[in-house]
Amino acid sequence: MPSHFTEVQQQFMAHIRDPNHNKKPINIEERRMAIYRDLFFNNVEGFVSSAFPVLKSLYTKSGWQNLIRLFFSQHNCKSPYFLDIAGEFLEFLATSYSKQSTDPDFMLELAHYEWVELDVSVAQAQEHEAALQTNQVTNAGLLLSCLARNLSYTYPVHTISKGYQPESPLTEPCYFVVYRDSDDEVQFLSTNAMTALLLSIIEAQPGINLNLLCQEVARHAPQFSQEQLYQGALNTLSAMAERGVIVTKS
Repeated sequence: MPSHFTEVQQQFMAHIRDPNHNKKPINIEERRMAIYRDLFFNNVEGFVSSAFPVLKSLYTKSGWQNLIRLFFSQHNCKSPYFLDIAGEFLEFLATSYSKQSTDPDFMLELAHYEWVELDVSVAQAQEHEAALQTNQVTNAGLLLSCLARNLSYTYPVHTISKGYQPESPLTEPCYFVVYRDSDDEVQFLSTNAMTALLLSIIEAQPGINLNLLCQEVARHAPQFSQEQLYQGALNTLSAMAERGVIVTKS
C-alpha cells in the first residue's frame, strides 16, 4: 500500500503537470502551489523555446503556450536532465502529438533541424575515433564521426521563418551535414544526394573502405562508371575528412 506521503507526492506532481484536471493536495495553500506550477512550467517552456526559436516564432504566444502545456502534461520524459528536454519535446511531436490545423505541415522537420544543433553541440567524442588525413581516405576504414549527422528533409527547413512558410514539399529533398568542428563550433553544410548516399552507406557499414564503398554506390547509381564513382567519392570524402565529418578507427 502506498504511504500517505507517496500519495501526496503523486497528487502534487499530477496537479503541477495538469492543474485543470487534477486537484492540488488539500494541505498545500494555493499561493505556494501557484509558485510551484509556474516554476516547473516556465523552466520547461524556457528550455523548449531556446531550442526551437524558429518554430516558436510561427505561433502566437497563446498557441505556443498551449503546445508546451500539452507536452508538459502528456509526455513522460525518460531523462531527468534539463539538457534532454528538447529531445523529449521532439519525441513528443513525433510519436504522440496529434497535429492541429494551425500547425504547419513542416512542423516535425523544422523541429528536428533545430534540435540537431543542440544534439551535435553536446555529443560526446568517442575514443575509438581518430582524425582521418586526406591521404588516408583511399585505404583507411571509414567512419561517420559521432559529432556529425547526415540529414535530408522534404522541406527547405534552413530557409523557413515567420515570413516564409512553404506550403508544399520540395520536388527533391534538401541534404545537410551538421557537424562540430575542431573549435567545437556547430557547422551546417549543404550537400547533395550523392554525398548523402556516401555518408549513409558509411554510417550503415562503419569501417568500410573506399573500394567497397564505391561498389555499394554503384548499385544505386549504375549510370556512372567505377572510375567516375571512385574519383567523385575520393574528392567528396577528402573534403569531409578535412572537416572531421569522416574519421577512422584509432
